[in-house]
Amino acid sequence: MAPRGEGVSRSEAQDPAPALVALGQSRMTPEERISALTEGLHTILEQAVESPSHWQVLLDASATLWRYSGGNVALLIMQMAQRGTEEPTLVAGYREWERHGRTVLKGEHALWVIAPRTARMQEFTLPDGTRQRIRVGEKLPRGAVDDGKKTVITGWRGQAVFDVSQTQGTPLLVPRDGTGPGVDASQLFGSLAEVAHRHGFEVHVDAAQYGLTSGYTDFAKHRVQVGAWLSTEERTAVLAHELGHVLLHGPDDDVGRLYGSSADHRGLAEVEAESVAYTVLRAHGIDRGPQSASYLAGWADAVIETERGVLADGTDRKLPASRVDIAKSVLGRVTAASKGILEVTHPPGFGGKVPAVEAGHLFVKPASYVGVGLPAASADGPTIAGPGI
Repeated sequence: MAPRGEGVSRSEAQDPAPALVALGQSRMTPEERISALTEGLHTILEQAVESPSHWQVLLDASATLWRYSGGNVALLIMQMAQRGTEEPTLVAGYREWERHGRTVLKGEHALWVIAPRTARMQEFTLPDGTRQRIRVGEKLPRGAVDDGKKTVITGWRGQAVFDVSQTQGTPLLVPRDGTGPGVDASQLFGSLAEVAHRHGFEVHVDAAQYGLTSGYTDFAKHRVQVGAWLSTEERTAVLAHELGHVLLHGPDDDVGRLYGSSADHRGLAEVEAESVAYTVLRAHGIDRGPQSASYLAGWADAVIETERGVLADGTDRKLPASRVDIAKSVLGRVTAASKGILEVTHPPGFGGKVPAVEAGHLFVKPASYVGVGLPAASADGPTIAGPGI
């Protein structure tokens, strides 16, 4: 497990990104808006790779907004912090809020995220074996074999969304961090073991120990081992960490081979695995204390230096050009792996997105009401992905 760092509040860790401030100050063309969002994201990632406190802010927010990509989580929390408002918890577009009986308050300014532009394309194979695409409805070339239709990303755009705190209407019971009891660790351990099973791995609680580690992932035997001497909560934390390795550092993943198997980059694999564990546990209400990424910058430099050496040997592989490239890769991979786990373990809350079904039937505890005074007794979309994240 990664070492702990000193705690920090989100407001202390969020310095303004000038490009994002400009989003709310003037009318912008679509091209200017996507440029401002991209520039703002670059600034946030620069801060995160240099500062453990900024990295922890991103992980904390990812535990609440886990249905969003890492890049858009960063953009949302930065914009809310710049306005001096509370942290985002449930985010949707104007029309989506209307479908759930809520309207955006007069005078509220949109938050902006990066969303894909998509098009429906017809895929086909030419007689010479070349595979190509054209827009659906266009005529296929003579002799082409129809390979079916596919929706593809053709570019990126800024999408306006609003946090639940910017809306009014039908009361929503919105889960908040730090209220009520956390999940039972033994139940979460069972859910995490199910995630491992779905990926073809068996989980064993064993008294044997590999070196000084409390857990170990054996890709050859498809086995995850967790120390039998640990408490239930510690076992759960170790299993969450090892699942980070299972999802990110397998022999069939190019980046996983780079980060997980090379002695030069092993520390970056540990940053990723521990960040996954931190995010998953926090989403379930288990606070493991401050998360440290103090060596993220150092490992990023090690990756760049080693890969430049590979490039000098004539390899054509695309290499990371900067610390920000590494931070973008790590954040994107961590949030994607965390989402894959949380979709199976079902933490409380909505993961930052309004449910597709009637919201009133999905309320859960712990929570607090938005838009209503005293609460009565409660009963228990596609991911937005930014460029390269």
